[in-house]
Amino acid sequence: MSSVLFVCTGNICRSPTAEGILRHKLKSLGVLGRFSIDSAATHSYHTGHPPDDRTVAVAREYGVELGDLRARAVMAGDFQDFQTILAMDRNHLRILKTMTPDLYTGELRLFLDYCPGMEGQDVPDPYYGEIRGFHDVYALIERGVDGFLRSLLDS
Repeated sequence: MSSVLFVCTGNICRSPTAEGILRHKLKSLGVLGRFSIDSAATHSYHTGHPPDDRTVAVAREYGVELGDLRARAVMAGDFQDFQTILAMDRNHLRILKTMTPDLYTGELRLFLDYCPGMEGQDVPDPYYGEIRGFHDVYALIERGVDGFLRSLLDS
């Protein structure tokens, strides 16, 4: 079973959006059961909280439900459980690298490395902005998920 963990700061905006979009697309393809998908935070201050209301509202506009998700922090066991760990920005990637066990054999990289023309770039955090930013981030994350999904299904 292939497994992926999406990681952002609080696990209430970007990473649950990526998780929800990927789940939605895999379900529509009839292959969701072949994958383990989750999201987590580099910081634990939102642990147990649902995604941000604006994140949920924007995702719902596109037919993606996030309401059942709850924020959690990255745990040591994630490096055993997930073959691929994708960071939403370079700071998350830096933090994850400090947490990664020496024996981790999975893939740890930036999420947008899967988005042609956006390699090495960050997904901006919409949290402190207006609703338009949530729409822009959703569209960007969907492009990244599409690239990741192509890679996943090709392997």
